[in-house]
Amino acid sequence: MTILNEKKISKLKNMLIEQKHSLQRRMDTDDEYLERGSLRDSVDELSTIDNHPADLGTELYEREKDMALKVHDNDELAKVNTALQKIEDGTYGVCEVCQQDIPYDRLVALPYTSFCIEHTAKDVPTDRPVEEQVMLPPVDNSFAGRDDKDDIHDYEDMFQVVAKYGTSETPSDFEGDFEDYDELYEDPEEIAVNDEWDSYHISETDELTRQVSIQEVEHARKFDYLED
Repeated sequence: MTILNEKKISKLKNMLIEQKHSLQRRMDTDDEYLERGSLRDSVDELSTIDNHPADLGTELYEREKDMALKVHDNDELAKVNTALQKIEDGTYGVCEVCQQDIPYDRLVALPYTSFCIEHTAKDVPTDRPVEEQVMLPPVDNSFAGRDDKDDIHDYEDMFQVVAKYGTSETPSDFEGDFEDYDELYEDPEEIAVNDEWDSYHISETDELTRQVSIQEVEHARKFDYLED
């Protein structure tokens, strides 16, 4: 510690103490916010069910960010406490790798550092959560798999897939007469996927290249314009 006199050490110690108090105040505030209870209570939303994910997208992102910042603050506080302990032990300002004095300018910029500039961590971590080794994306629609000869996925009517579980809409929101809520959206399980229905076309003049539903086939039979 030859490059650090008592005045410099006192200044750095005050900086560390101030940073410690700042971190503790921020962590206390974050704890109060994160422990307010359920997500519904903390954001005052009337609905948090899975049919309305976009309504809480911003709030979910902010909560995840606050939790990540809390982990970061815990790490910073641990480093600050370690630096203060080193001042008491007389080992502050020495690189843990090469045992050389850390430049004063670096200590002013980063008072809790334990490494000189040559031995600081320079590698960007590339490790990923172990869960990703067994988890697959819900929809494999990446450009990397576009050349594979797999089944073609039609995402145009994906809303109908989730709408069958319930929405806030009523029959009055739709055109036409509906006797049952189940008639509001087409059941994707009724889509004909075999070769028999693929051979039908609904229009009298133009063939349809898409799959047709059983309801469309029945409607075409009713008005006598279904052709094989």
